[in-house]
Amino acid sequence: MQRDGQIDRGWVSTPEGEHLRGRRVRDTKPELALRRAVHRLGLRFRVQQRLVPHCTVDFVLPRHRVAVFVDGCYWHGCPQHGPKGFRGPNAERWEEKIATNRARDARNTAAVEAEGWTVVRVWECEIRSDVRQAALRVAEECTDR
Repeated sequence: MQRDGQIDRGWVSTPEGEHLRGRRVRDTKPELALRRAVHRLGLRFRVQQRLVPHCTVDFVLPRHRVAVFVDGCYWHGCPQHGPKGFRGPNAERWEEKIATNRARDARNTAAVEAEGWTVVRVWECEIRSDVRQAALRVAEECTDR
């Protein structure tokens, strides 16, 4: 396949991107911290639930029909902490990757809400700065229903 007159050979391995290899998909530190804080508030949940096809929710509170997604700042394009731009041989691919992730997030939120669930999306940076406040935001959605 060609792009702009050059042959596209796929991802180019770079030393700068080495730290991204092997990142956890589930049970990340922010996700575990939020789950512990939500549990301390007396709320009970189930982890890694598939509520609609092709969408696994980080954790759900079934009694309250609340679905919680923990979004990593880098991978989901946090407006405050997400990448502002990319450089290097994979720059265009990274921009596409983050845009694709954001589109998938919007699609999954709409699909889960269409099934009658309330969706709470919590940024990784919210959890790192004040995990109790993030847990209270989840709990607030549980009391509203």
